[in-house]
Amino acid sequence: MLLPASLYISRVHSEAPTHCISDISAPAALPGKVASKEPQAMASVPKLLLLSLLFFLSCRSHIAHAGDDGSYKVLSIGFQSLRTASVCSESTAVRSSSGAATVPLHHRHGPCSPLPSKKMPTLEERLHRDQLRAAYIQRKFSSGVKGGRGSAGDVQQSDATVPTTLGTSLNTLEYLITVRLGSPGKSQTMLIDTGSDVSWVQCKPCSQCHSQVDPLFDPSSSSTYSPFSCSSAACAQLGQEGNGCSSSQCQYIVTYGDGSSTTGTYSSDTLALGSNTVRKFQFGCSNVASGFNDQTDGLMGLGGGVQSLVSQTAGTFGSAFSYCLPPTPSSSGFLTLGAGTSGFVKTPMLRSSQVPTFYGVRIQAIRVGGRQLSIPTSVFSAGTVMDSGTVLTRLPPTAYSALSSAFKAGMKRYPPAPPSGILDTCFDFSGQSSVSIPTVALVFSGGAVVNLDANGIMLQTSSSILCLAFAANSDDSSLGIIGNVQQRTFEVLYDVGGGAVGFKAGAC
Repeated sequence: MLLPASLYISRVHSEAPTHCISDISAPAALPGKVASKEPQAMASVPKLLLLSLLFFLSCRSHIAHAGDDGSYKVLSIGFQSLRTASVCSESTAVRSSSGAATVPLHHRHGPCSPLPSKKMPTLEERLHRDQLRAAYIQRKFSSGVKGGRGSAGDVQQSDATVPTTLGTSLNTLEYLITVRLGSPGKSQTMLIDTGSDVSWVQCKPCSQCHSQVDPLFDPSSSSTYSPFSCSSAACAQLGQEGNGCSSSQCQYIVTYGDGSSTTGTYSSDTLALGSNTVRKFQFGCSNVASGFNDQTDGLMGLGGGVQSLVSQTAGTFGSAFSYCLPPTPSSSGFLTLGAGTSGFVKTPMLRSSQVPTFYGVRIQAIRVGGRQLSIPTSVFSAGTVMDSGTVLTRLPPTAYSALSSAFKAGMKRYPPAPPSGILDTCFDFSGQSSVSIPTVALVFSGGAVVNLDANGIMLQTSSSILCLAFAANSDDSSLGIIGNVQQRTFEVLYDVGGGAVGFKAGAC
């Protein structure tokens, strides 16, 4: 999501001591056309891209265990004139381990993206798509819970069935990696999704494909390409995503929430992640893709099912991966397979053998300004999943109401602003040279407290208006979702083998 941003965080402090101080200038706005001496690829970045969605943070958020001091903690924010953000900032990412497979990760609409420039969706369009994705995930969980035993909050013990074909379309996804597929390897620019298992790319021959940044993958040009037979174990494991046979070759189909779909031959080939090689990587070689409107080559599934990249590489890299989503679209993050598992604050990962795709966590409390809100733990009993594809974090309405009220109480000096779609806790900072906002922390089971980066607290919707970057579910029984805005700047660890989700602040 890209919108104007004229803010930067100058310090994080309580009402008494200062915890950290830094000074970083924010981007500057340029009227009309962008004057740039950068290469044409940079000059073609959309003008709206020059105005970042998120106010850039110079003092990183921190993570602590329960027991912080009781002082009221705020973030002091200074306004600065905008400047161009059309140039990709080199990553200062701190990887969790050496020797793992690590590839850069970029926002699809930022100047770091390998995709050609195209018209940006409006805020309304992005929020609408995000709401559809969240609702689709929740609807599938709800139908599974009603037919199963237990609730989404008890997914380790539940037999609820939830389809893995999630998302409203690839347009709901935001982050890209570039890999090489085949022998010799050919570049493939793929969206990542923790809510999907089956990976796929568009292939020759293609009777119906959307335009993409790279040439279509040509199986006939790869010496290591092999389609799966209909009698293979890999074909049987596709389950509901199996699509019969064609010339004795296994066919797959993935259908998304808006009716868009991809179908073709389920295959294997050599995958290169940086300098690391994965042999016999299983993926869909798509010959028909309908309903997509982007420049990506396909999707990399990072879910917990057997078809996902994570499961396929468990023997090589172990059952752990991590990513860091950058604070703004003009900077980069990373995806790591075989991530180190030390140095993280961890909470138990909730899994289900019936619903292996999803990575569940349990929220126990929320803190605003360092003070825990009076929310009964039972409010979060519907459960919560981590999702790289959903933008805004969805909370039970009881919890969201408490969060919104407490946040407003800490913002009384600023006039309220009208809602912007589902963003209903907004403030007008017109004429302000600096502002202060309360810190927000999520408390997870196991005592882990994650103090959100400023980029995960508020979103700027216009030149002077910012809104709390959370949304309420329709009722407390709906599944909660930790969206990608709240994950930004953290290295988020999915330690599948160890049964934990971890957070490490300031990783990118």
